[in-house]
Amino acid sequence: MLLLPTLSIMLATAAAQSGYGSPPPPYGSTNSTTNSSLPYKNPSLPIETRVQDLLSRMTIEEKTAQLMQGDISNWLNTTDGTLNTTGLALNFEQKAGMFYVGYPISWDWLASNIKIGQDYAVNNTRLGIPAIVQTEGIHGFLIGNATIFNSPIGYACSFNRTQASLMGRQIATEAQALGVSQLFAPLADLARELRYGRVEETFGEDGYLAGEIAYAYIQGVQHLNVSAMVKHYAAYSNPEQGLNTGPVHGGERELRTTWLPSYKKAIIDAGAWSIMSAYSSYDGVPQVADYHTLTEILREEWGYDFWISSDAGATDRLANPFYICPSPLGKYGDNITAGNECVTLNALPAGGDVEMGGGSFNYRSIPELVASGRLNSSIVDTAVSRLLRAKFTMGLFEHPYQIAPKSEWNNIINSPAAQQLAREIDRDSIVLLKNDANILPISKGKKVAVIGPMADFMNYGDYVVKDAALFGGVTPLQGIQDALGNGSVSFAQGCQRWSADESGIAEAVKVAEAADVAVVVVGTWSRDQNELWQGLNATTGEHVDLASLDLVGAMRPLAQAIANTSTPTVIVFSSGKPLTETWISNTTASLVQQFYPSEQGGNALADILFGDVNPSGKLSVSFPHDVGTLPIYYDYLNSGRQSSPGFVGADGQLYFGHQYVLNTPEPWFPFGHGLSYSNFTYSNVSLSSYANVSATDSVTASVSVTNNGTVAGAEVVQLYVKDMLASVDVPNMSLRGFEKIMLGAGETQEVKIEVNVTDLGVWNQKMQYMVEPGQFVVLVGSSSGDLRGNASFYVV
Repeated sequence: MLLLPTLSIMLATAAAQSGYGSPPPPYGSTNSTTNSSLPYKNPSLPIETRVQDLLSRMTIEEKTAQLMQGDISNWLNTTDGTLNTTGLALNFEQKAGMFYVGYPISWDWLASNIKIGQDYAVNNTRLGIPAIVQTEGIHGFLIGNATIFNSPIGYACSFNRTQASLMGRQIATEAQALGVSQLFAPLADLARELRYGRVEETFGEDGYLAGEIAYAYIQGVQHLNVSAMVKHYAAYSNPEQGLNTGPVHGGERELRTTWLPSYKKAIIDAGAWSIMSAYSSYDGVPQVADYHTLTEILREEWGYDFWISSDAGATDRLANPFYICPSPLGKYGDNITAGNECVTLNALPAGGDVEMGGGSFNYRSIPELVASGRLNSSIVDTAVSRLLRAKFTMGLFEHPYQIAPKSEWNNIINSPAAQQLAREIDRDSIVLLKNDANILPISKGKKVAVIGPMADFMNYGDYVVKDAALFGGVTPLQGIQDALGNGSVSFAQGCQRWSADESGIAEAVKVAEAADVAVVVVGTWSRDQNELWQGLNATTGEHVDLASLDLVGAMRPLAQAIANTSTPTVIVFSSGKPLTETWISNTTASLVQQFYPSEQGGNALADILFGDVNPSGKLSVSFPHDVGTLPIYYDYLNSGRQSSPGFVGADGQLYFGHQYVLNTPEPWFPFGHGLSYSNFTYSNVSLSSYANVSATDSVTASVSVTNNGTVAGAEVVQLYVKDMLASVDVPNMSLRGFEKIMLGAGETQEVKIEVNVTDLGVWNQKMQYMVEPGQFVVLVGSSSGDLRGNASFYVV
């Protein structure tokens, strides 16, 4: 029997259990600045007054120190835990603005040394400016045994804003408990180049969806005065040949139409307190020194008031590989070279306020550049004021850290409520791609064979802590065993994930043939943050790019062999990006996509496989038939995707087409696709206005959705808009709204989605943003490839 409470009840319960309703009270700190007579220490004064007062008291050396990233390893030996007092003093003399703490160390070491560092900044420096404490937050607080949530490409498939916000709040709660005040997340990049290794870190191919999920995450994180850092500004995830850090090609119209909306939603609408710029160049201009994007667009057009950081070592790239600045660069501790000065003079005036570590620390050249008149001091003041503005807004001067009592850590970090939230998000993110023979859901009375190299493996994505799998996590095999009992479950690995050796397939076939149902788990894999940079084998992750989206080694023969038995088969893709095993379309096997899971991934998968939860995930990214058909995103321009496909028939004959000769430019599974154990019908699409709509109006679309199935289920109602006539080539349609609703068996709901007409403009031939008059068609349905109804309105 399928048991599925309403989404609202599930989320309200998770919030209540986790104490998400309000920020935790501030914990005690050594900060005693509240009663000081200095204006910048007075919290009752306006933030701008405090910024300007503090700025006026700073020396050029103190300003410079604010603009370079420090590191906890400067005073903590992360191997043996010893304290380096000389390194502590030097850190806050030279790199005082913020410090990084993302190391695989104990909670005790982390919290105590954050306190040591922050106490030094507040009490042992002349002006007592607190530092921002930084770590990663892509799918969890980066420390051992913190809650690991599923990868962003996965939880975007939930189309659930509330869950994303709850997750952000939980990650921030865990980070704050040990003293961290900033998370390097979320990404506002788009998954439009699937060969690129970091697809798993994005929220998918669509700017509207990415913006909505990023907004929700930021709202959750910053609710607790923990800062989000939006990355990688801008258009980083579309590198040439899919190669990490490669150049990105595009024009101004593409930048503004496709790439910038998700960033603007995250940065401006959500109010993010910091941004990380990209490693890449856009249209030949390095993003760490692009005045147009960092200043003209971000500051002058959007009105952004806070600070921008480079990525690790990114400013050094102005010398190599960009060759804009001369080599060599003087490394930190060595003499400053002309190259260091050139980097600073390119990046800082462009709007790159802060230089992250990992490179030469070129910004240490600031005092001499100012003294010699080559750098205007007002540029330095502007950068420092942006950082200080964020610190005052975050409340750091009043509460430089909010470390929880040690006795409370286990109640806050990876609590049962956090684990439940991870499981709920994960299962709501799983996408049922194909179920032609209705193999799913599996009866719990069946004997199940679990097969594949990903079945007994904790397949986390990148940006998890060193040895994350050793801290726990539920594998698919364990989740299935826990659901059925060990006596009903058999297992065969079949092959290694990194090997072409097929010798284990025969045994796997025997195991499958002895069962009632076979579940085959195959896919891609990444590495934790320690392993990833050692060059160990992986098929996704930062700097792990692909020329093919096919399964590696013996995984395809294994999956085919099991699917070709008489045993009903479910193939689970456990991966960080779409795969292209389209032969499965011609089998009776059911197909499930679980992007890199949470620590509760095995339980979440079992919830779906056995019908305890009705699948409701929708693809955040389209699946191509072949890497040669890329790009595959649904919102191609009107002039794109001519289609006269060919194919290789089941009879082995070649049936030639022209677009493509033996393939198709259409997706295997389109953006927004996802099946259910229920059947939803749509009717009565209507609009609040049909004619004489102005650019400042909003139009509300209404549609009736009915669950014609026998079980309760959640449906993601998706709204797309098509501009019928435009002055430039525009997307054939664009997602402009969605709502996830819960429907009982036989229930009908009317769903209303508001569309702001001002969001439907184009960047015309003069590069002016305009909502042009004419017809706009609203299309409503279950995916970008399954549109059930439409209605039109006219803008005058």
